[in-house]
Amino acid sequence: MGSVAQGEPAPAAGPAAARVKRLQAVGVLSGVAAGAWLGAAEAPTKVVTLGLSPLAISLVMVLGVFLARWSLPALIRGTANVGADLRRTPHLVVWALMAGCLWAVANTLTVFAIRDVGLSIAFPLWNANSLLGILWGALLFNELSGAGPSRWLGVLGGAAAMFAGAVLLALVSPTQATAQHAWHGVAAALGAGVLWGTMYIPYRKAYLTGMNPLSFVTFFTVGELGMMSALAFAYLGGPSGTLAELARARGALLWLLLGGFVWVVGDLFQQYAAKYVGIGRGIPLSNTNQIWGLLWGMLVFGELSGSGRGVVLRVVGGSLIMALGAGAIALSTASTREHGRWQDAARREAERYGVDPRYVSARLLGHDPEPPRGRTLWDWLIVAAATAVFVAVAALAEAPQLPIAYAWAGALTLAMLGLLAGSGLALWRVTRFG
Repeated sequence: MGSVAQGEPAPAAGPAAARVKRLQAVGVLSGVAAGAWLGAAEAPTKVVTLGLSPLAISLVMVLGVFLARWSLPALIRGTANVGADLRRTPHLVVWALMAGCLWAVANTLTVFAIRDVGLSIAFPLWNANSLLGILWGALLFNELSGAGPSRWLGVLGGAAAMFAGAVLLALVSPTQATAQHAWHGVAAALGAGVLWGTMYIPYRKAYLTGMNPLSFVTFFTVGELGMMSALAFAYLGGPSGTLAELARARGALLWLLLGGFVWVVGDLFQQYAAKYVGIGRGIPLSNTNQIWGLLWGMLVFGELSGSGRGVVLRVVGGSLIMALGAGAIALSTASTREHGRWQDAARREAERYGVDPRYVSARLLGHDPEPPRGRTLWDWLIVAAATAVFVAVAALAEAPQLPIAYAWAGALTLAMLGLLAGSGLALWRVTRFG
């Protein structure tokens, strides 16, 4: 991780260089944990195969996301710190709302994609968002600026491998999908990738300007819920039609809410990866969720069972090619010189929006320039309210009428919890979740 590319100046010695290396290590670990949790979050959307409306499924997941995006920051950091970030960087609220709107539409498209081509195939297709992450990071935020030839080769070669894997899976999908309109599912998955790739622009602006990820997501979710509610009302017949669809899905509400909650855990790790290794590297790394999606689809839900050996080999091969590409990108970590260019981009953002440059510089290195505020009664009320919603919905829950291999589901869950503990501890030790 710390090697110097040929033809590139050696990194500067001293505490600053050592700090950058520690932050990048934490960013890489966060990206790996993000992949596991983001991959698992899509598993509950398999209930779309039971005939439930994709829009209703997406709306309930967004409700779960809303609960998690307020309760987790309140529990981990406290809403008083969120308010302090808002006062420092009020311009980022608009960007967070915009990102939330893009996420809501993209998430809805993924449900259609899973319905039409299955989880194993849809996952790698929408992970084409990595390509846009690399593009936007280089064009807008000085990522790869000052990087040596080997790092450029790693990033671009990895992007080419990911594209090749996506094409292979797209060619397989018509032979695997059980739906009549398999290419509709392919288009939906690719469309989700485009929207998610664009969504990372507000992410990077937020972290270059100094906002804490736990603060950014609380405003992000307002855009998510507003856009998703508008979509549901428009296509499900207004509030009454939406409530009728939710009543039909009452037995699955718990699983969908949990899917949204799990997604937020993964997204928080993804946010820290984007902050400390950039979107051009952090997003591809978190897109190892394609491997976790493949595992959940094949091992837990039996996707691809009964398919010919050639189909299985192409799906697995395409996923592995994409994963290898993401790995090559992630291992091409930023040098101290490139990190200096990130600081130039941060100073530009600070000047543009009138943010204290000392605050921006400290946050870029994972430091909190002000003493953290403690939790208040309001924080505990938020956590209690979110918990009460889950308990109430659990009383309506029914076991999904799907073929599920519970032993595999348990094994994958244990692996996720292990990554949660290890990555969370590393983040706390190095940045105090800064």
